[in-house]
Amino acid sequence: MAGHSQFKNIMHKKGKQDAIRSKLFGKLAREITVAAKLGVPDPAMNPRLRAAVLAARAENMPKDNIERAIKKAAGGDGENYDEIRYEGYGPGGTALIVEVMTDNRNRTAADVRSYFTKAGGNMAETGAVSFMFDRLGLITYDAKAASEYDMLEAAIEAGADDVQSSEETHEIYCSQNVLAEVAKGLETRFGEPRSAKMIWRPQNAVAVNDEQGEKIIRLIETLEDHDDVQNVYSNVEVSDALMAKLAG
Repeated sequence: MAGHSQFKNIMHKKGKQDAIRSKLFGKLAREITVAAKLGVPDPAMNPRLRAAVLAARAENMPKDNIERAIKKAAGGDGENYDEIRYEGYGPGGTALIVEVMTDNRNRTAADVRSYFTKAGGNMAETGAVSFMFDRLGLITYDAKAASEYDMLEAAIEAGADDVQSSEETHEIYCSQNVLAEVAKGLETRFGEPRSAKMIWRPQNAVAVNDEQGEKIIRLIETLEDHDDVQNVYSNVEVSDALMAKLAG
């Protein structure tokens, strides 16, 4: 599938694992704190906060860290962050959406712009590429949670639009306005999901050659390494040979 998730296994194999995990926990804690500040500090009553907590648990973030981030918001001690979406073009005419949380708009905008430029791409106005993506809800379960048939049947009953199953996961897609309902319906049958969140899914994938593909993968890695960047989505499609080369 086009997007950033296909590159995760590559990125997790690079760099020092402790540093990667520390940065990831920081981003997860930021999302938890912001979600708790925007609603009630109770995951059962706040869908966005629940999604943030699920994401943290999926990455084995310690329970104390999760509770600390929620208490930070409840006590009014959490930093104030602006949520911004940047859009741009990467090598080969590919499109990217970058979601950030920042306490310094000018710094983050300058950094993101420089990353695009160095990769041979360019920033665009908001809305310039997002029309090429669908805003959807995505619920993820481990493959062992259910058979492909049972998951598909339950997802349809819960109100989902699509299910993509693989050897590792079940990915359930739904309209953004019914994410909480679908997630709750599936949870009553299969237990807590690995994640439940809003995503940008590309409507069509853009195939690139290996040289362009390597450049855009490096760009995505650089963007995701930035402290303020929460998510990166792309419509790029690279060859299996390039994926194997970078993973090796």
